[in-house]
Amino acid sequence: MRTTSRALVTALALTPLLAGCFAPGDSDDGAGAGPGGRLRVALAVPPVQALSPYSNDATVLSKLSVAEGLTALGRDGTAEPALAKSWQQDDDTTWTFELRQATFQDGTKLTARSVVDALDHANAAEPRPRVLSDVSLTAEAVDADTVTLTTKSPDPVLPLRLASPALAILSAKAYAKDGTVSPVGTGTGPFEITRLGGRTKATLDRYDGYWGGRAKAPGIDVSWIADGTARANALRGGAADIAEWIPTAQAKLLDRATRHEVPSVRTDSLILNTRSGLFADAGLRAAAREAVDGSALVDSVFGGYADPAQGLFGPAVGWAADRRVKVTGRAEATPPARVKTATRGRTLRLATYTNRAELPEAATVLQQQLEQAGFTVKQDVREYTQMESDLLAGKYDALVFSRVTLLDTGDAVDYLASDFTGEGVYNIAGLKDSAVDKAIRAAAGESDTERRREKVMKAEAEILRTDAVVPLVHEQAVQGIASDVEGVILDPRERSLIDVGTHLD
Repeated sequence: MRTTSRALVTALALTPLLAGCFAPGDSDDGAGAGPGGRLRVALAVPPVQALSPYSNDATVLSKLSVAEGLTALGRDGTAEPALAKSWQQDDDTTWTFELRQATFQDGTKLTARSVVDALDHANAAEPRPRVLSDVSLTAEAVDADTVTLTTKSPDPVLPLRLASPALAILSAKAYAKDGTVSPVGTGTGPFEITRLGGRTKATLDRYDGYWGGRAKAPGIDVSWIADGTARANALRGGAADIAEWIPTAQAKLLDRATRHEVPSVRTDSLILNTRSGLFADAGLRAAAREAVDGSALVDSVFGGYADPAQGLFGPAVGWAADRRVKVTGRAEATPPARVKTATRGRTLRLATYTNRAELPEAATVLQQQLEQAGFTVKQDVREYTQMESDLLAGKYDALVFSRVTLLDTGDAVDYLASDFTGEGVYNIAGLKDSAVDKAIRAAAGESDTERRREKVMKAEAEILRTDAVVPLVHEQAVQGIASDVEGVILDPRERSLIDVGTHLD
Protein backbone atom coordinates (compact mmCIF):
# COMPACT_ATOMS: atom_id res chain seq x y z
CA MET A 1 0.00 0.00 0.00
CA ARG A 2 1.26 3.45 -0.86
CA THR A 3 -0.52 5.24 1.98
CA THR A 4 -0.97 4.51 5.64
CA SER A 5 -2.33 6.09 8.80
CA ARG A 6 -0.20 7.67 11.49
CA ALA A 7 -1.32 4.98 13.88
CA LEU A 8 0.02 2.24 11.63
CA VAL A 9 3.27 4.08 11.02
CA THR A 10 3.73 4.58 14.74
CA ALA A 11 3.02 0.90 15.37
CA LEU A 12 5.65 -0.05 12.82
CA ALA A 13 8.06 2.40 14.39
CA LEU A 14 7.75 0.66 17.72
CA THR A 15 8.53 -2.84 16.44
CA PRO A 16 12.02 -4.23 17.14
CA LEU A 17 12.44 -5.19 13.50
CA LEU A 18 12.34 -1.64 12.17
CA ALA A 19 15.94 -0.77 12.93
CA GLY A 20 17.08 -3.38 10.44
CA CYS A 21 14.40 -2.97 7.80
CA PHE A 22 15.21 -0.48 5.05
CA ALA A 23 14.40 0.05 1.43
CA PRO A 24 16.92 -1.39 -1.04
CA GLY A 25 19.77 1.02 -1.61
CA ASP A 26 19.16 2.95 1.63
CA SER A 27 22.33 4.53 2.90
CA ASP A 28 23.47 7.30 5.20
CA ASP A 29 24.05 9.78 2.39
CA GLY A 30 21.03 8.80 0.32
CA ALA A 31 21.72 11.58 -2.18
CA GLY A 32 19.53 11.91 -5.23
CA ALA A 33 16.42 10.15 -6.41
CA GLY A 34 15.99 6.41 -6.75
CA PRO A 35 15.38 3.62 -4.26
CA GLY A 36 16.24 4.75 -0.74
CA GLY A 37 16.96 8.29 -1.91
CA ARG A 38 16.03 11.60 -0.36
CA LEU A 39 12.43 12.72 -0.66
CA ARG A 40 11.74 15.92 -2.57
CA VAL A 41 8.64 17.68 -1.28
CA ALA A 42 6.81 20.73 -2.65
CA LEU A 43 4.78 22.55 0.01
CA ALA A 44 2.29 25.33 -0.64
CA VAL A 45 2.53 27.99 2.06
CA PRO A 46 5.97 29.56 2.63
CA PRO A 47 7.08 30.03 6.25
CA VAL A 48 5.79 33.12 8.03
CA GLN A 49 8.10 33.04 11.07
CA ALA A 50 11.02 30.76 10.22
CA LEU A 51 8.97 27.66 11.15
CA SER A 52 8.21 28.87 14.66
CA PRO A 53 5.67 26.52 16.27
CA TYR A 54 3.77 29.60 17.49
CA SER A 55 2.84 30.63 13.96
CA ASN A 56 0.88 29.03 11.13
CA ASP A 57 4.19 27.33 10.26
CA ALA A 58 3.63 24.83 13.07
CA THR A 59 1.98 22.20 10.89
CA VAL A 60 5.13 21.96 8.76
CA LEU A 61 6.90 20.56 11.82
CA SER A 62 4.33 17.77 12.14
CA LYS A 63 3.90 17.15 8.39
CA LEU A 64 7.63 16.52 8.05
CA SER A 65 8.02 14.72 11.41
CA VAL A 66 10.46 17.24 12.81
CA ALA A 67 8.97 17.87 16.24
CA GLU A 68 6.46 16.22 18.56
CA GLY A 69 4.23 17.08 21.46
CA LEU A 70 3.42 15.05 24.52
CA THR A 71 0.60 13.41 22.57
CA ALA A 72 -0.32 12.82 18.93
CA LEU A 73 -3.70 12.99 17.22
CA GLY A 74 -4.82 9.56 16.09
CA ARG A 75 -6.75 8.86 12.92
CA ASP A 76 -9.93 8.36 14.94
CA GLY A 77 -9.55 11.79 16.55
CA THR A 78 -8.33 10.51 19.92
CA ALA A 79 -5.08 11.34 21.69
CA GLU A 80 -2.26 8.81 21.32
CA PRO A 81 1.11 8.56 23.10
CA ALA A 82 4.00 10.58 21.66
CA LEU A 83 6.66 12.04 23.97
CA ALA A 84 4.40 11.04 26.84
CA LYS A 85 4.08 7.27 26.98
CA SER A 86 1.06 7.45 29.31
CA TRP A 87 -1.07 9.84 31.31
CA GLN A 88 -3.89 9.96 33.82
CA GLN A 89 -6.37 12.55 35.02
CA ASP A 90 -5.94 13.15 38.74
CA ASP A 91 -8.93 15.46 39.19
CA ASP A 92 -10.98 17.93 37.15
CA THR A 93 -8.03 20.26 36.57
CA THR A 94 -4.91 18.12 37.07
CA TRP A 95 -3.24 15.59 34.79
CA THR A 96 -0.03 13.60 35.18
CA PHE A 97 2.12 12.59 32.18
CA GLU A 98 4.89 9.99 32.19
CA LEU A 99 7.63 10.68 29.62
CA ARG A 100 9.29 8.12 27.40
CA GLN A 101 13.06 7.93 26.98
CA ALA A 102 13.89 10.25 24.09
CA THR A 103 16.55 12.71 22.99
CA PHE A 104 16.48 15.98 21.16
CA GLN A 105 18.26 16.31 17.83
CA ASP A 106 21.01 18.37 19.50
CA GLY A 107 21.85 15.35 21.68
CA THR A 108 20.30 16.57 24.92
CA LYS A 109 17.88 14.37 26.82
CA LEU A 110 14.12 14.88 27.05
CA THR A 111 13.28 15.54 30.70
CA ALA A 112 10.34 16.84 32.67
CA ARG A 113 12.20 20.13 33.04
CA SER A 114 12.50 20.52 29.26
CA VAL A 115 8.77 19.87 28.88
CA VAL A 116 7.93 22.47 31.54
CA ASP A 117 10.22 25.03 29.92
CA ALA A 118 8.73 24.42 26.46
CA LEU A 119 5.14 24.79 27.68
CA ASP A 120 6.07 27.88 29.72
CA HIS A 121 7.48 29.49 26.57
CA ALA A 122 4.28 28.70 24.69
CA ASN A 123 2.21 30.25 27.48
CA ALA A 124 4.35 33.40 27.42
CA ALA A 125 4.41 33.80 23.65
CA GLU A 126 2.97 37.00 22.11
CA PRO A 127 0.55 36.32 20.63
CA ARG A 128 -0.18 33.02 22.33
CA PRO A 129 -0.70 29.97 20.13
CA ARG A 130 -4.35 29.57 19.10
CA VAL A 131 -4.51 26.25 20.90
CA LEU A 132 -4.06 28.09 24.22
CA SER A 133 -6.57 30.83 23.45
CA ASP A 134 -9.19 29.42 25.82
CA VAL A 135 -7.11 27.74 28.52
CA SER A 136 -4.64 28.67 31.24
CA LEU A 137 -2.03 25.94 31.62
CA THR A 138 0.58 25.43 34.36
CA ALA A 139 3.29 22.77 34.09
CA GLU A 140 5.35 21.33 36.95
CA ALA A 141 8.13 18.73 36.98
CA VAL A 142 7.44 16.02 39.59
CA ASP A 143 10.63 14.10 38.86
CA ALA A 144 12.90 13.63 35.84
CA ASP A 145 10.29 11.72 33.86
CA THR A 146 6.97 12.98 35.26
CA VAL A 147 5.10 16.20 34.52
CA THR A 148 1.93 17.51 36.14
CA LEU A 149 -0.26 19.88 34.13
CA THR A 150 -2.91 22.00 35.82
CA THR A 151 -5.61 24.18 34.24
CA LYS A 152 -7.60 26.93 35.98
CA SER A 153 -10.87 25.37 34.90
CA PRO A 154 -11.64 21.81 33.77
CA ASP A 155 -10.28 21.03 30.31
CA PRO A 156 -11.63 17.63 29.29
CA VAL A 157 -9.68 17.58 26.02
CA LEU A 158 -6.26 18.49 27.41
CA PRO A 159 -4.56 15.37 25.91
CA LEU A 160 -5.92 16.40 22.49
CA ARG A 161 -4.75 19.97 23.04
CA LEU A 162 -1.22 18.78 23.74
CA ALA A 163 -1.14 17.07 20.33
CA SER A 164 -1.20 20.48 18.63
CA PRO A 165 1.92 21.20 16.53
CA ALA A 166 2.02 24.57 18.31
CA LEU A 167 2.87 22.77 21.56
CA ALA A 168 5.79 20.80 20.17
CA ILE A 169 8.50 20.18 22.76
CA LEU A 170 11.86 21.57 21.62
CA SER A 171 15.26 21.56 23.31
CA ALA A 172 16.44 24.47 25.44
CA LYS A 173 18.53 26.03 22.67
CA ALA A 174 15.40 26.55 20.55
CA TYR A 175 14.19 29.40 22.75
CA ALA A 176 15.99 32.72 22.34
CA LYS A 177 15.89 35.54 24.87
CA ASP A 178 14.08 37.78 22.39
CA GLY A 179 11.14 35.35 22.29
CA THR A 180 11.90 33.77 18.92
CA VAL A 181 11.80 30.00 18.62
CA SER A 182 13.84 27.91 16.19
CA PRO A 183 13.10 24.24 15.43
CA VAL A 184 16.37 23.92 13.49
CA GLY A 185 18.14 20.96 15.09
CA THR A 186 16.02 21.14 18.25
CA GLY A 187 13.12 18.71 17.69
CA THR A 188 12.69 15.08 18.67
CA GLY A 189 11.29 13.66 15.42
CA PRO A 190 12.86 11.27 12.90
CA PHE A 191 13.86 14.18 10.63
CA GLU A 192 16.07 17.10 11.67
CA ILE A 193 16.08 20.51 9.99
CA THR A 194 19.73 21.14 9.16
CA ARG A 195 19.25 24.17 6.95
CA LEU A 196 16.42 26.66 6.47
CA GLY A 197 16.85 28.76 3.34
CA GLY A 198 14.52 31.65 4.05
CA ARG A 199 11.04 31.14 2.67
CA THR A 200 11.90 28.90 -0.27
CA LYS A 201 14.00 25.89 0.79
CA ALA A 202 14.76 23.63 3.72
CA THR A 203 17.03 20.63 4.16
CA LEU A 204 16.13 17.86 6.57
CA ASP A 205 18.34 14.89 7.42
CA ARG A 206 17.39 11.67 9.12
CA TYR A 207 17.85 11.77 12.89
CA ASP A 208 19.12 8.33 13.81
CA GLY A 209 18.52 8.83 17.52
CA TYR A 210 14.75 8.95 17.11
CA TRP A 211 12.97 7.01 19.86
CA GLY A 212 10.52 5.46 17.40
CA GLY A 213 13.09 3.85 15.11
CA ARG A 214 15.24 4.84 12.15
CA ALA A 215 13.37 6.48 9.27
CA LYS A 216 13.51 4.71 5.91
CA ALA A 217 14.30 7.89 3.96
CA PRO A 218 17.73 9.47 4.55
CA GLY A 219 16.36 12.98 4.33
CA ILE A 220 13.89 15.44 2.86
CA ASP A 221 14.52 18.36 0.52
CA VAL A 222 11.70 20.88 0.82
CA SER A 223 10.70 23.57 -1.66
CA TRP A 224 7.93 26.04 -0.95
CA ILE A 225 6.07 26.73 -4.16
CA ALA A 226 3.11 29.04 -3.62
CA ASP A 227 1.76 28.64 -7.15
CA GLY A 228 -0.38 25.50 -7.38
CA THR A 229 0.22 24.93 -11.08
CA ALA A 230 3.95 25.12 -10.48
CA ARG A 231 3.64 22.49 -7.72
CA ALA A 232 1.75 20.18 -10.05
CA ASN A 233 4.35 20.76 -12.78
CA ALA A 234 7.14 19.93 -10.34
CA LEU A 235 5.52 16.55 -9.72
CA ARG A 236 4.81 15.89 -13.41
CA GLY A 237 8.31 16.93 -14.41
CA GLY A 238 10.03 14.74 -11.82
CA ALA A 239 11.36 17.65 -9.74
CA ALA A 240 9.21 16.64 -6.75
CA ASP A 241 8.23 13.28 -5.30
CA ILE A 242 5.38 14.71 -3.24
CA ALA A 243 3.40 17.87 -4.01
CA GLU A 244 0.68 18.92 -1.60
CA TRP A 245 -2.60 20.67 -2.38
CA ILE A 246 -2.76 20.09 -6.09
CA PRO A 247 -5.24 22.61 -7.59
CA THR A 248 -8.40 20.95 -8.80
CA ALA A 249 -7.84 22.33 -12.29
CA GLN A 250 -4.53 20.46 -12.38
CA ALA A 251 -5.62 17.28 -10.60
CA LYS A 252 -7.14 15.54 -13.61
CA LEU A 253 -4.02 16.32 -15.64
CA LEU A 254 -1.98 14.10 -13.33
CA ASP A 255 -1.56 10.39 -13.97
CA ARG A 256 -4.22 8.56 -12.00
CA ALA A 257 -1.55 6.67 -10.06
CA THR A 258 -0.12 9.94 -8.72
CA ARG A 259 -3.41 11.63 -7.79
CA HIS A 260 -4.82 10.96 -4.31
CA GLU A 261 -8.10 12.44 -3.12
CA VAL A 262 -8.47 12.91 0.62
CA PRO A 263 -11.72 13.74 2.44
CA SER A 264 -10.84 16.95 4.23
CA VAL A 265 -12.00 18.72 7.36
CA ARG A 266 -11.29 21.94 5.45
CA THR A 267 -14.22 24.31 4.89
CA ASP A 268 -14.03 27.32 2.57
CA SER A 269 -16.09 30.28 3.74
CA LEU A 270 -16.73 33.95 3.22
CA ILE A 271 -15.67 35.70 6.43
CA LEU A 272 -17.36 39.06 7.00
CA ASN A 273 -15.72 41.77 9.12
CA THR A 274 -18.26 42.57 11.84
CA ARG A 275 -16.15 45.11 13.73
CA SER A 276 -15.93 47.91 11.12
CA GLY A 277 -16.77 48.84 7.55
CA LEU A 278 -19.78 47.71 5.56
CA PHE A 279 -20.43 44.51 7.46
CA ALA A 280 -20.67 46.07 10.88
CA ASP A 281 -24.28 46.37 9.65
CA ALA A 282 -26.10 43.08 10.34
CA GLY A 283 -28.59 43.72 7.52
CA LEU A 284 -25.78 44.06 4.98
CA ARG A 285 -24.18 40.86 6.29
CA ALA A 286 -27.48 39.09 5.79
CA ALA A 287 -27.73 40.52 2.28
CA ALA A 288 -24.27 39.15 1.49
CA ARG A 289 -25.21 35.75 2.91
CA GLU A 290 -28.34 35.59 0.73
CA ALA A 291 -26.39 36.71 -2.35
CA VAL A 292 -23.68 34.07 -2.04
CA ASP A 293 -24.23 30.59 -3.51
CA GLY A 294 -21.38 28.28 -2.60
CA SER A 295 -22.84 25.37 -4.57
CA ALA A 296 -21.99 27.27 -7.75
CA LEU A 297 -18.32 26.76 -6.92
CA VAL A 298 -18.36 22.97 -6.61
CA ASP A 299 -18.03 22.17 -10.32
CA SER A 300 -17.03 25.52 -11.82
CA VAL A 301 -14.11 26.20 -9.46
CA PHE A 302 -13.34 22.93 -7.65
CA GLY A 303 -13.94 20.55 -10.53
CA GLY A 304 -16.14 18.37 -8.37
CA TYR A 305 -13.51 18.03 -5.59
CA ALA A 306 -15.81 19.67 -3.04
CA ASP A 307 -19.26 19.41 -1.47
CA PRO A 308 -21.74 22.27 -0.97
CA ALA A 309 -21.35 23.57 2.57
CA GLN A 310 -23.89 22.44 5.14
CA GLY A 311 -22.34 24.48 7.93
CA LEU A 312 -18.90 24.98 9.45
CA PHE A 313 -18.27 21.21 9.59
CA GLY A 314 -18.48 18.99 6.52
CA PRO A 315 -18.71 15.29 5.60
CA ALA A 316 -15.21 14.51 6.90
CA VAL A 317 -16.45 15.40 10.40
CA GLY A 318 -18.70 12.38 10.54
CA TRP A 319 -20.55 13.21 13.75
CA ALA A 320 -21.70 16.69 12.69
CA ALA A 321 -24.49 16.03 10.20
CA ASP A 322 -26.87 14.20 12.55
CA ARG A 323 -26.47 16.84 15.26
CA ARG A 324 -26.89 19.98 13.15
CA VAL A 325 -29.14 22.62 14.76
CA LYS A 326 -31.52 24.86 12.81
CA VAL A 327 -30.29 28.45 12.61
CA THR A 328 -32.80 31.00 13.90
CA GLY A 329 -32.78 34.69 14.81
CA ARG A 330 -30.83 36.00 11.84
CA ALA A 331 -31.11 39.66 10.88
CA GLU A 332 -33.37 40.59 8.00
CA ALA A 333 -31.43 41.02 4.78
CA THR A 334 -31.18 44.49 3.27
CA PRO A 335 -32.85 44.36 -0.21
CA PRO A 336 -30.56 44.95 -3.24
CA ALA A 337 -32.07 48.38 -3.98
CA ARG A 338 -31.37 49.50 -0.42
CA VAL A 339 -27.91 47.91 -0.50
CA LYS A 340 -26.98 50.26 -3.34
CA THR A 341 -28.22 53.24 -1.33
CA ALA A 342 -26.63 52.14 1.95
CA THR A 343 -23.24 51.50 0.34
CA ARG A 344 -23.16 54.43 -2.12
CA GLY A 345 -19.61 55.72 -2.38
CA ARG A 346 -18.25 52.76 -0.41
CA THR A 347 -16.43 49.74 -1.81
CA LEU A 348 -16.57 46.23 -0.42
CA ARG A 349 -12.94 45.20 0.04
CA LEU A 350 -12.86 41.47 -0.79
CA ALA A 351 -9.62 39.66 0.05
CA THR A 352 -8.25 36.22 -0.66
CA TYR A 353 -4.86 34.62 -1.16
CA THR A 354 -2.99 32.78 -3.86
CA ASN A 355 -1.60 29.85 -1.87
CA ARG A 356 -4.74 27.84 -2.63
CA ALA A 357 -5.26 28.18 -6.35
CA GLU A 358 -9.05 27.86 -6.24
CA LEU A 359 -9.61 30.82 -3.91
CA PRO A 360 -8.92 33.68 -6.37
CA GLU A 361 -11.28 32.07 -8.88
CA ALA A 362 -13.88 31.59 -6.15
CA ALA A 363 -13.48 35.25 -5.18
CA THR A 364 -14.28 36.28 -8.76
CA VAL A 365 -17.50 34.23 -8.73
CA LEU A 366 -18.47 35.69 -5.35
CA GLN A 367 -17.70 39.21 -6.56
CA GLN A 368 -20.22 38.75 -9.35
CA GLN A 369 -22.83 37.42 -6.92
CA LEU A 370 -22.29 40.28 -4.49
CA GLU A 371 -22.44 42.89 -7.23
CA GLN A 372 -25.79 41.50 -8.33
CA ALA A 373 -26.97 42.13 -4.76
CA GLY A 374 -26.03 45.80 -5.00
CA PHE A 375 -22.48 45.89 -3.62
CA THR A 376 -19.52 47.54 -5.34
CA VAL A 377 -16.63 45.11 -4.94
CA LYS A 378 -12.85 45.40 -5.28
CA GLN A 379 -10.59 42.40 -4.82
CA ASP A 380 -7.20 42.25 -3.09
CA VAL A 381 -5.44 38.96 -3.89
CA ARG A 382 -1.97 38.25 -2.51
CA GLU A 383 0.06 35.53 -0.87
CA TYR A 384 -1.33 34.73 2.58
CA THR A 385 1.83 35.67 4.49
CA GLN A 386 1.67 39.16 3.01
CA MET A 387 -1.83 39.84 4.29
CA GLU A 388 -2.31 37.93 7.57
CA SER A 389 -1.58 40.93 9.80
CA ASP A 390 -4.03 43.10 7.84
CA LEU A 391 -6.70 40.39 8.08
CA LEU A 392 -6.36 40.15 11.85
CA ALA A 393 -6.38 43.96 12.09
CA GLY A 394 -9.74 44.13 10.29
CA LYS A 395 -8.53 46.02 7.21
CA TYR A 396 -10.84 44.12 4.84
CA ASP A 397 -14.60 43.82 4.64
CA ALA A 398 -14.64 40.19 3.56
CA LEU A 399 -12.26 37.28 3.09
CA VAL A 400 -12.60 34.15 0.99
CA PHE A 401 -10.98 31.79 3.44
CA SER A 402 -10.00 28.12 3.58
CA ARG A 403 -9.84 26.75 7.14
CA VAL A 404 -9.02 23.34 8.58
CA THR A 405 -11.70 23.19 11.24
CA LEU A 406 -10.07 20.50 13.39
CA LEU A 407 -6.48 21.64 13.08
CA ASP A 408 -5.29 22.93 16.43
CA THR A 409 -6.48 20.23 18.81
CA GLY A 410 -8.60 17.92 16.70
CA ASP A 411 -11.42 19.19 18.90
CA ALA A 412 -13.99 21.46 17.27
CA VAL A 413 -14.32 23.69 20.34
CA ASP A 414 -10.78 24.99 19.96
CA TYR A 415 -11.45 26.11 16.39
CA LEU A 416 -14.67 27.86 17.41
CA ALA A 417 -12.97 29.58 20.37
CA SER A 418 -10.02 30.89 18.39
CA ASP A 419 -12.04 32.07 15.37
CA PHE A 420 -15.33 33.33 16.81
CA THR A 421 -15.12 34.30 20.48
CA GLY A 422 -14.56 37.90 21.52
CA GLU A 423 -11.08 37.01 22.82
CA GLY A 424 -10.23 34.58 20.04
CA VAL A 425 -6.70 35.00 18.71
CA TYR A 426 -7.71 34.18 15.12
CA ASN A 427 -11.00 36.10 15.08
CA ILE A 428 -10.69 37.58 11.59
CA ALA A 429 -14.41 38.39 11.61
CA GLY A 430 -13.92 40.51 14.73
CA LEU A 431 -17.04 38.86 16.17
CA LYS A 432 -18.12 39.91 19.66
CA ASP A 433 -21.41 38.24 20.50
CA SER A 434 -22.33 37.21 24.06
CA ALA A 435 -24.60 34.36 22.94
CA VAL A 436 -21.82 32.92 20.78
CA ASP A 437 -19.32 33.19 23.61
CA LYS A 438 -21.74 31.52 26.01
CA ALA A 439 -22.46 28.63 23.63
CA ILE A 440 -18.76 28.00 23.02
CA ARG A 441 -18.00 28.10 26.75
CA ALA A 442 -20.77 25.55 27.34
CA ALA A 443 -19.20 23.19 24.80
CA ALA A 444 -15.72 23.75 26.23
CA GLY A 445 -16.82 22.74 29.71
CA GLU A 446 -18.50 19.48 28.64
CA SER A 447 -16.48 16.32 29.27
CA ASP A 448 -18.91 13.78 27.83
CA THR A 449 -18.04 13.30 24.14
CA GLU A 450 -21.58 13.00 22.83
CA ARG A 451 -22.93 15.95 24.78
CA ARG A 452 -19.84 17.99 23.84
CA ARG A 453 -20.55 17.42 20.15
CA GLU A 454 -24.20 18.39 20.61
CA LYS A 455 -23.10 21.64 22.25
CA VAL A 456 -20.60 22.26 19.46
CA MET A 457 -23.44 22.16 16.95
CA LYS A 458 -25.51 24.55 19.06
CA ALA A 459 -22.53 26.90 19.04
CA GLU A 460 -22.27 26.50 15.26
CA ALA A 461 -25.89 27.63 14.93
CA GLU A 462 -25.23 30.69 17.11
CA ILE A 463 -22.22 31.64 14.99
CA LEU A 464 -24.13 31.24 11.72
CA ARG A 465 -26.93 33.37 13.16
CA THR A 466 -24.56 36.36 13.21
CA ASP A 467 -23.65 36.01 9.50
CA ALA A 468 -20.03 36.64 10.47
CA VAL A 469 -19.21 33.60 8.33
CA VAL A 470 -20.93 32.19 5.27
CA PRO A 471 -19.81 28.58 4.61
CA LEU A 472 -19.26 27.92 0.89
CA VAL A 473 -17.88 24.43 0.26
CA HIS A 474 -16.27 21.52 2.07
CA GLU A 475 -13.07 20.68 0.21
CA GLN A 476 -11.60 17.39 -0.86
CA ALA A 477 -7.81 17.66 -0.80
CA VAL A 478 -5.76 16.34 -3.70
CA GLN A 479 -2.20 15.25 -2.90
CA GLY A 480 0.27 14.49 -5.64
CA ILE A 481 2.52 11.50 -4.95
CA ALA A 482 4.97 9.95 -7.41
CA SER A 483 4.31 6.29 -8.13
CA ASP A 484 7.62 5.19 -6.60
CA VAL A 485 6.90 6.75 -3.19
CA GLU A 486 5.60 4.54 -0.39
CA GLY A 487 4.12 5.35 3.00
CA VAL A 488 2.81 8.89 2.52
CA ILE A 489 0.17 9.74 5.14
CA LEU A 490 -3.13 10.94 3.69
CA ASP A 491 -4.46 12.95 6.60
CA PRO A 492 -7.89 14.64 6.49
CA ARG A 493 -6.64 17.03 9.19
CA GLU A 494 -3.53 17.98 7.15
CA ARG A 495 -1.18 17.52 10.11
CA SER A 496 0.77 14.54 8.83
CA LEU A 497 2.45 13.77 5.53
CA ILE A 498 5.82 12.07 6.01
CA ASP A 499 6.87 9.71 8.81
CA VAL A 500 9.42 6.97 9.51
CA GLY A 501 7.88 4.67 6.90
CA THR A 502 7.80 7.13 3.96
CA HIS A 503 10.40 6.36 1.33
CA LEU A 504 11.26 5.94 -2.33
CA ASP A 505 10.72 2.35 -3.41
